[in-house]
Amino acid sequence: MKRLLAPAMLALTLTGCVNFGEQPNAPAMVYYVLADPAPAPVAAPVRGGAVPTLLVLDTTTGSFYDTDQLVFSRSAGTRGQYQYARWTERPGKRFADLMRARLDRQGAWQVSAAGGYVRGDVLLDTVLIEFYHDAASEPGQVRLALRAELVDLKQRKLLGRRVFEQQVPVPSYDAAGAAEASNLAVSRALDDLTAWLATFQ
Repeated sequence: MKRLLAPAMLALTLTGCVNFGEQPNAPAMVYYVLADPAPAPVAAPVRGGAVPTLLVLDTTTGSFYDTDQLVFSRSAGTRGQYQYARWTERPGKRFADLMRARLDRQGAWQVSAAGGYVRGDVLLDTVLIEFYHDAASEPGQVRLALRAELVDLKQRKLLGRRVFEQQVPVPSYDAAGAAEASNLAVSRALDDLTAWLATFQ
């Protein structure tokens, strides 16, 4: 019986399914903050009349991306997760907070999170379709794809829909490089998003 158990325990240990307590030689977990490194723009002058209220839904993601782990891909059609690297917040929730902050600084909208007591004029719904470190070749690049829909709440009609894509080179072939490039990808996506929204004002 012991001869049968030994190989099974070895296999479980190698795959990480069994935890025998703290491993002193294991790398320390590193937590990265997803940020918008773009400088804060100067607020646009308030137009005459009422400023429209923009309700911004939380950004949704696919189930695999709805995690605090940094995601990578070493070959087409595959995804993995960094073992010792985490985001401080899940990217979907964090992206929505950064998006509201960017739009609020712009000054062209009265920005509010959707789902509260505020009545809005238009609604912004975003989906983070892809957000990962494409590591098929060193050092790789971060790929971000964001779908946005703008809805007129008063007329109950879709004003526009667009997909924004970013591919940002990674400065180093590791989680730190992926996090740095992710921040830049987020900033550029927000640049494109705010420019697109300005066309509806």
